Amino acid sequence: MTEERVIHVEALARVEGEGALTIRVRDKRVEEVQLRIFEPPRLFEAFLRGRRIEEVPDITARICGICPVAYQMSTVHALEAALDVTVPRSIRQLRRLLYCGEWIESHALHMHLLQAPDFLGYDSGLSMAQDFPREVTRGLTIKKYGNEILEVLGGRAIHPVNVAVGGFHRLPRREELTALLPHLQEGLALSIEVASWVSRLNFPAFTPSYEWVALVHPDEYPMNEGVITSRTGEAWLVNDYETAFEEIHLPHTTALQSRRSGRGTPYFVGPIARLNLNWDRLHPIARQTADGLGIAWPTSNPFHGIVARALEVIHAFAESIELIQHYQPTIPARQEYSLRDAEGCAATEAPRGLLYHRYRINREGTVDFAKIVPPTSQNQAQIEEDLRSWVTTLLDHDDRHIAQQCEFLIRNYDPCISCATHFLRVTIDRREESCSPP
Repeated sequence: MTEERVIHVEALARVEGEGALTIRVRDKRVEEVQLRIFEPPRLFEAFLRGRRIEEVPDITARICGICPVAYQMSTVHALEAALDVTVPRSIRQLRRLLYCGEWIESHALHMHLLQAPDFLGYDSGLSMAQDFPREVTRGLTIKKYGNEILEVLGGRAIHPVNVAVGGFHRLPRREELTALLPHLQEGLALSIEVASWVSRLNFPAFTPSYEWVALVHPDEYPMNEGVITSRTGEAWLVNDYETAFEEIHLPHTTALQSRRSGRGTPYFVGPIARLNLNWDRLHPIARQTADGLGIAWPTSNPFHGIVARALEVIHAFAESIELIQHYQPTIPARQEYSLRDAEGCAATEAPRGLLYHRYRINREGTVDFAKIVPPTSQNQAQIEEDLRSWVTTLLDHDDRHIAQQCEFLIRNYDPCISCATHFLRVTIDRREESCSPP
């Protein structure tokens, strides 16, 4: 006799995009886990074909309203690689400053409104704010200070418009940036408080074995550049990304999933992977703060992601202050380039992890081909693996509790499902075989 139980839970409102989770249990054993993304494809890669390269940074910025800088930076680096353009150090530093602003605003949003409510037992950041008004206000203040960097350097906080192939359309005046320093100094102090706060949350005991993958740079914490590096010790130039990693299509999802080429195994990108592989390049203020938090790094607990984000916010504030203090405008704002038939690729570290772009362009200055691999699609297979292990520990609980815990785990990854959802439809299918005694 087979006992079957199917429930539907529409729950996960604190991620971007739309998808579903199906869990099948047979004889108290997790048989299948599918994180199904059924949001229609957005076709950005197709939209880019035939577009002039000058348009591409502003188009790719529209892929995500939370991390537009990541898409712009990956775009301009890939196009500059194709055109053999090398930007001066001053432009490179401004781009890191812009990326710092994005890390600050994105991480602050995720920690305070999306992730902390799970740890503290609230269904939203708004309900949490009733009991934790100071913490939520502090988080929104930090986010505001990150947005201010984007406004000054990018032209506006959402979908910045000042990024250009070869540099920027306009360089900020020194006084425009130095005016940010009081808020950035305050933000640094507030971010240290946040790290202390989130480190005291109740972290589930869950430590899977991961293959962490992130950029590694010899001299700095990775944002715009580096060598793609794995926990295994393997390393690849960005040009070899598509040799080391492959995208596959599975029937249960409209998003492509990434695997290690030749192995078919998942891997883990994001703040934990970055921190684990780049600990010695984290800003000294962030490392000093981390030393007093009671968490050992490297860590394999995905729930520590909220602490990793907090430490990266400290780093971003500290580096932003230093970059502004040393800023001297240089002319021109953009490097000249000659159009040609060429191909280029780049990888940067979006708030959610490794982001890869490749473009083929022609001598008329338009795009013939575009390939974009966002962090969420790279993490999707690993999320499914985590869910399979996590649900196994929860089978003695009722379905509602299991669904809530699955949401909790998924939100640790901060998935942007439209980049690869406003609700997640969870289906738990339980079937138990009933055997008669011999």
